[in-house]
Amino acid sequence: MALESLITAWPISVWLSLLLAIPAFTLIRDVWVWLRMPPGPTPLPFIGNKLQLPKSQPWLQFQEWSRVYGPIFTIWIGRKPTVVLSDPVIAQELMEKRSTKYSSRPRMVAMGEILWDNASILVQPYGKEWTIRRKLLHQALTPKALRLYKPIQTAESSRLCCQLLETPSNWEKLLERFTSSIVFSVAYGHRIDSLNAQVIHQRFKFMHYAASLNVPGRYMVESFPFLKYVPDVLAPWKADIKAHGREEAAANMALVDVVRSDMARARTQGTEIPDSLCKLLLELREKEHIPLSDRDFSYIPASLFGAGSDTTASTLCTAFLALITHPETLQAAHNELDTVIGSSRTPTFNDEARLPYIRALVKEVLRWRPVAVLGGTPHSSTEDDHYEGYYIPAGTTILGNSWAINLNEEYYPNPHHFDPTRFLDATLAEKSKTISPLGKPHPAKSGHSSFGWGRRICPGADLAANSLYIALAKILWAFDILPIPGIKYDTFAYTEGFNIRPQKFECEIRIRREAHRQVLEAELKDAESVLEVFTPFEE
Repeated sequence: MALESLITAWPISVWLSLLLAIPAFTLIRDVWVWLRMPPGPTPLPFIGNKLQLPKSQPWLQFQEWSRVYGPIFTIWIGRKPTVVLSDPVIAQELMEKRSTKYSSRPRMVAMGEILWDNASILVQPYGKEWTIRRKLLHQALTPKALRLYKPIQTAESSRLCCQLLETPSNWEKLLERFTSSIVFSVAYGHRIDSLNAQVIHQRFKFMHYAASLNVPGRYMVESFPFLKYVPDVLAPWKADIKAHGREEAAANMALVDVVRSDMARARTQGTEIPDSLCKLLLELREKEHIPLSDRDFSYIPASLFGAGSDTTASTLCTAFLALITHPETLQAAHNELDTVIGSSRTPTFNDEARLPYIRALVKEVLRWRPVAVLGGTPHSSTEDDHYEGYYIPAGTTILGNSWAINLNEEYYPNPHHFDPTRFLDATLAEKSKTISPLGKPHPAKSGHSSFGWGRRICPGADLAANSLYIALAKILWAFDILPIPGIKYDTFAYTEGFNIRPQKFECEIRIRREAHRQVLEAELKDAESVLEVFTPFEE
């Protein structure tokens, strides 16, 4: 009754004034924040820059804006600010050196909360829950563990080369099988013999669906999170997302059950099964309490697929495109491999230190066309901060534009020219006849910004780098990778999405010499003996 009396006691003019005052004060507050943040395209009230954001390849527009507003600028999506970084030094300063402030995630309601119910490490806000998952995932990615995977990677690379001998026109699918098999061997102790395996169809389906949810503006729930509480019967969009989430969770737990059954059978029969992340975590769970439900637990080994399979295959596709459009790099790689390795065997990990050009080529592929073109999943700040006089409020989304950073002319002169000598020291580069001028030194040890930054750096970065090295070393030792006469190749023709790869193209993959064929076929037997302990997932 008191509230009703208050409503009737105030004249309509007072209520109208309040209705005008609230948005006015909100607008004044937004303008005050906007004036203190890094500059950027002028936003519209309450809408921000939404109408100015391109629907296709936003990283290119961001790169253009960096040339206008500087290497750190702000865009607004509604009333939410996003700071975009286009310089590796700034990215390292904020996301590495100040990682305690910049290691969280922006809220992702559709994908993170409704689909995954915050089970995936990818979308976990920074804090205790994320730390638990990250520590468990790192059990499989320590330097010691990575050394144990090298025989698998070597064997799978040999198998890949023999498959390229048989069906070279199917090279893209063979690359996908190669990377998927390594990741599933590491995660679950089972290999992938064919992309027709049901488990692979599921993984790609889940990955593509999750990516479709992470499109800015697709769901109103991202701007109005309270909509997640609308009953499913009144929100069919939400019911559909939850159904996909239940399907993915069930598939993840089924994979854990496969490994659990493997372990039980091995104990009964007194045999051994291959080490894997899932096996390691199940053994750890038997010894000590892990504060995760079965569902959340199952997402940890499953996360390796997104971190190291599709992205690594996409990088190898980029390598093929780079080699056919920059033939001098293929010749330089052949020269080094012929001198160091010869023709009686293929390269191994033991040769890596003596193959600086191959190592440099791997880094240049990662730099030239980064797969995670916008730095992967965005970061979010958890505290107010200042940088170079600019204000960055808590809750700001931080986006490292890997495209602009890896193609920054100050660090990489003539950045669209594919040139591995950028990553050789001056003496070695001078010996190469394709020497390019070196730009400013990059702050990262790797020399590029393709795996992310700080505490959110891609956990599978070293695993992926090892797969890239051994695959490219063996492929380049064995094959000529050549353009098809008459075809014009576009090095900017890439797919859309958060992870990109070259649009489909044809090339010729031809064995260099008959002696190389004989070596590959001989080494396949050794490879098969390594891989036979990793039983394949059935089609």
